[in-house]
Amino acid sequence: MTVQGSENSSRRGRRSSTMGGMPLNDMPWWRWRSNVRSALHMLSDPVFQREVWLAGVDGYGDVTDAVYRLVEDTWLDNWSAEKYVGAIFRDSQEAALVDTAVLRLLRIMHEVGPDAPVAAYLDHPGWPDAVRAARDAHVRMSVSDGDDPEAAPKSLEVLRILTRSV
Repeated sequence: MTVQGSENSSRRGRRSSTMGGMPLNDMPWWRWRSNVRSALHMLSDPVFQREVWLAGVDGYGDVTDAVYRLVEDTWLDNWSAEKYVGAIFRDSQEAALVDTAVLRLLRIMHEVGPDAPVAAYLDHPGWPDAVRAARDAHVRMSVSDGDDPEAAPKSLEVLRILTRSV
């Protein structure tokens, strides 16, 4: 897939802020990629979920917010991530891993409900599989972007700053 640039393109040929060693804007729809990565990062980290979401720490949203960030702009709740290879996802393997995570997370979201307390998600029998799928996608995308997949998730304010810094 070839993406043509334009005057209004988010890709201007200059390097901007980075996530790890990779420029944030090396993918045409890098802001969407950043939101997907942020969501997957939080959804893939059980320690973060206990210490931040379950404890009610401000600044990171909750499970529903993370799932919303995952599917908000991408409509991954309606079609495959394969549609975005070359725009948000680097290759079909990234897309397939994201699709698996999205399907598992949405199944739980539909069963538990979007307004359920955090514990309802974490206690769901399918949650460990959803976390594992999110972890697989998170690690693949982080490594592809030159980031450390073991770093702690960034707050939503840091995500906002990173995605408007270009």
